[in-house]
Amino acid sequence: MRQNIQVPFGYEPPVPSRKGTVIFYDSFMHISDEELDFAAKEAARRAFAKLVLYPLHELTVKRMSNEQAGPFYQREDRLHEWKRERGAADVEVLVEGWEGKRKKYTPADAAFRYLTEKYPAPYFLYMTPDMANRFAGFSSFEEWIVKLRLLLSDNPAVPHPKLEKYRHRWNVAGETEAVPERPAGHNGIRGGRG
Repeated sequence: MRQNIQVPFGYEPPVPSRKGTVIFYDSFMHISDEELDFAAKEAARRAFAKLVLYPLHELTVKRMSNEQAGPFYQREDRLHEWKRERGAADVEVLVEGWEGKRKKYTPADAAFRYLTEKYPAPYFLYMTPDMANRFAGFSSFEEWIVKLRLLLSDNPAVPHPKLEKYRHRWNVAGETEAVPERPAGHNGIRGGRG
């Protein structure tokens, strides 16, 4: 049943205080719960509506880094467990299992197209410095860097030349006021094997 609602002349509905999506793109093999907490706090601090955890399939990890990753379902289950344990929060956290359903290597272009079609803009791509350097080496980097911004978990020790060129399109998590506390034992390298 539909109801008519009367509002005063010139009424404008309130603008949502939270918008957009932070996409954490990683294998999640070397990302600790504290680092996941830090990413969630940063997404909430920046007033994003969603934090999407996007674990990479083993074949994608192998192609990108020549590193062996544990089974996708185990890494995905661990993310779901972290999400359940942290309970309610200021930002909606989603675990995106698309690569697990595909069960094969997924180029970053395909993943980013899928994510930007499914989730609301604006987009920040959250990455470790190592993953950001790999991303900067992709032929499509310059096409994507103008469509989304990067949010790095830490400063890269040696940034890729294209990361340097597009320095205005990325930030480091926690570098402005109201910085969330860094995880204990932070040594300047946040999940650098990515």
